[in-house]
Amino acid sequence: MSCIAYYEASIQDFLIADENSIFGLLSIEHGFSLDHPQKFAWLSQIQILKTQLKSNLEGMIYFEFSIPRMGKRADVVLLIKGVVFVIEFKVGASSFDTHAIEQAHDYALDLKNFHLGSHNLQIVPIIIPTAAAHLAIPPIKWAKDQVAEPLHISKENLAKAIEIVVKQSEVVAIDPTIWAQSGYQPTPTIVQAALSLYREHDVKEITRFEAGAVNLGLTAKRVNEIIDQAKSSNRKAVCFITGVPGAGKTLAGLNIATSRTETNLDEHAVFLSGNGPLVDVLREALARDKASREGISRAQAHREVSTFVQNIHHFRDDALKSKKPPIEKVVIFDEAQRAWNREMASKFMQQKRGHPTFDMSEPAFLIGAMNRHDGWCVVVCLIGGGQEINTGEGGLAEWIAVMRNQHPDWDVHISSRLNDPDYIWDIGLANELTNAPFYWDEALHLGVSIRSFRAEALSNFIGYLIDNKPEEARLTYRAMADKYPIFLTRNLDKARSWLRERARGSERFGLTASSGGNRLRPEGIWIKSKIEAPVWFLNDKLDIRSSYYLEETASEFDIQGLELDWTCVAWDADFRRGDIGWEHFSFRGTKWQRVNSVDRQLYLKNAYRVLLTRARQGLVIFVPAGDSTDPTRSPSFYNGIYEYLQLCGIPLFQET
Repeated sequence: MSCIAYYEASIQDFLIADENSIFGLLSIEHGFSLDHPQKFAWLSQIQILKTQLKSNLEGMIYFEFSIPRMGKRADVVLLIKGVVFVIEFKVGASSFDTHAIEQAHDYALDLKNFHLGSHNLQIVPIIIPTAAAHLAIPPIKWAKDQVAEPLHISKENLAKAIEIVVKQSEVVAIDPTIWAQSGYQPTPTIVQAALSLYREHDVKEITRFEAGAVNLGLTAKRVNEIIDQAKSSNRKAVCFITGVPGAGKTLAGLNIATSRTETNLDEHAVFLSGNGPLVDVLREALARDKASREGISRAQAHREVSTFVQNIHHFRDDALKSKKPPIEKVVIFDEAQRAWNREMASKFMQQKRGHPTFDMSEPAFLIGAMNRHDGWCVVVCLIGGGQEINTGEGGLAEWIAVMRNQHPDWDVHISSRLNDPDYIWDIGLANELTNAPFYWDEALHLGVSIRSFRAEALSNFIGYLIDNKPEEARLTYRAMADKYPIFLTRNLDKARSWLRERARGSERFGLTASSGGNRLRPEGIWIKSKIEAPVWFLNDKLDIRSSYYLEETASEFDIQGLELDWTCVAWDADFRRGDIGWEHFSFRGTKWQRVNSVDRQLYLKNAYRVLLTRARQGLVIFVPAGDSTDPTRSPSFYNGIYEYLQLCGIPLFQET
């Protein structure tokens, strides 16, 4: 994908071009009716730049430069020698508002991280309120990645600021044509991806053309082939997609649902998730965006987006009301490993939903509902490795048992990684299924993390750390440390400061902890205080309930399937080190009690796996020092954790 601007020209050509001609080209590319403020803004920008840019400057100018991941356009980008200037004008404004500063910084960071031609260039974001009084040019402050802090200047100082930066930057001029055509390869958050897909973009336009994007493309292609094959042969099929944390399972599911709905209206493809916080956050983000773009009420927007992402429990309840087949012919179940087993589903449906005769697992009921179709249908199950985090979650084994014992006439397409213990716990069942009449397919495994564009080895590192393999963890972290920083501290205030200092622009950071971390309360972390997920994940820095304030803490249940740029993981004594490895505890009443159940031990292990894989750019781990006067927070509980994490190669915060 190439970067696109409404207008581009050499600086010399721009300076001699007629203002109205430039304005006309901008209007044509815009493609929509122009309001007066936009006309005035463009004309003002053209006039200022014609006054400030010198005729001896060699470089290129781009108006309305596309930033695909954000779905926005930067006002002006200048490429002068080897420096990229990203300029945001606030026409008529006399002051520098925080939002404008963050926006310019975000554009610069997006270019640095996702535009191939800009990876190794110096980038300077500039904000110009056109009515601001004359201001001195501040010192240029560069971050390690050569993105400068945003410059706040008056319009009269633009030429001087460019001159200062270019003189300071001993860089070689680059070919602007190669730069512009180098390609933009963004890695979106799941919220950004959902927004783009809802606006009818294809997944290829919003993710990188590297290993992760190739993997996603192959998986989507294979699933579409399976659906078309089932449709043409009038058969029923289930397809199991496995993936490492952050590999884009949810993105793949959203893309499949969107593409099938657009091209096959009779299929009524739907994306379902049992992850309440994920559904709430995606729906709220989509509704806010739709209301803003279309000028409709938030309530109306919510009603309209509700069909794009649905809660799996609503689908189940609708299927209970009628014995007819669902309208949907293609159903994508996100995080299918979290579907309830027979005991949990029956208990809930009998006690909470008033169905005294309900006696089956969630997979059994959901497959049974789709089996009502006389002809073809396809169920796509998205399975995360090591993601079961709650009592009663059946995992992949529950789905496989249902297909084998109750629906042997269905075609079963499954990832070749089925035998991996991260996806199926019962080794005996895994061995037995090796000879089962299933279609094994490597294309149904997403093995590359795209959550962190900085370190695709993150999931491997966390896997080694959680699985008592410190030597492997240390070697893996050593290879990724420059791209993905992880630090260890026993001071929560320092952890908070680290997050605030690391995050730039609107990069989101937050505090996380295990739902069993009940003795973090003396540290100021009260995990039982429930967050409001859409507010915590979506609201800005002015809202004390947002993640930015580092007051409210998200648990593994709140954050699974979602992500932040930077996180702090607060580690309690529920998952601690013993003589032979990890030990599992639950706080009950006034003391810690050892967890003996194998399933509950696995849930606790996976809770920390989820927490440690939520950050896209880096994280800090806070391990309390404990209190020798408090038997529930003995230093011995925490020292083993702290020492083990160092053994895995994680450096102390004080050493940075």
